[in-house]
Amino acid sequence: MTRLLLLGSPLLGPRVWAPLADELVRRGRQVSVAQPARRVESPADVVRAFLEAVPPGEPVVLVPHSNAGLYVAAVAAAVPVQGLVFVDAGLPSPLLRAPTAPDWLRERLADLVGPDGLLPPWTRWWPEADVDGLFPDPDTRRAVELEQPRLPLAYFDAEVPTPVGWERLPAAYLAFGDAYADERAEAVRRGWPVATERGGHLHMLVDPAGVADALTGLLDAWRNEPG
Repeated sequence: MTRLLLLGSPLLGPRVWAPLADELVRRGRQVSVAQPARRVESPADVVRAFLEAVPPGEPVVLVPHSNAGLYVAAVAAAVPVQGLVFVDAGLPSPLLRAPTAPDWLRERLADLVGPDGLLPPWTRWWPEADVDGLFPDPDTRRAVELEQPRLPLAYFDAEVPTPVGWERLPAAYLAFGDAYADERAEAVRRGWPVATERGGHLHMLVDPAGVADALTGLLDAWRNEPG
């Protein structure tokens, strides 16, 4: 059984994947969670950390969440990858290099940066009413927030490399609501298996069993496709 490599956003730590990883392992899946870069100053740091998480010589299915989805083209160009399942995630750009964030977000972040050039942790970017509902309980929120790095604003002036080739891999898309509606629509246009679990952006913390069901169903859809 091919190993699933769960790739998290550089704005969050591996704790966001822990309940889902445990659930998948309980169901007999081989699962690894990529550890984040010790320091993120550029997209190259993120790519390096993701590549270090790939077991040598072992093909993997990449499972990126959030803006980790932007990086799968660079990872797939460097190591054996058997497929991709995007989980409420961005998609690699059709261009060879792409911004780390859309213009509207870059403009918002410019207003949040501190005197040291660093941004506040991700959960402080948004209204509290929007953030609190992402977590199942206060303890989980505290654990996730303890792992959040402060990235430099300069990271969002950089570009992610997106080499060609990833689009030939089997792929699927799992959405949590409508935050990534455009990406979900693109997945449908490409003919990928697509599923939606209604919830917030960190829904794998809230309902790991339901997300595991949906993820497993998407993986099974590959196996059952003709040819």
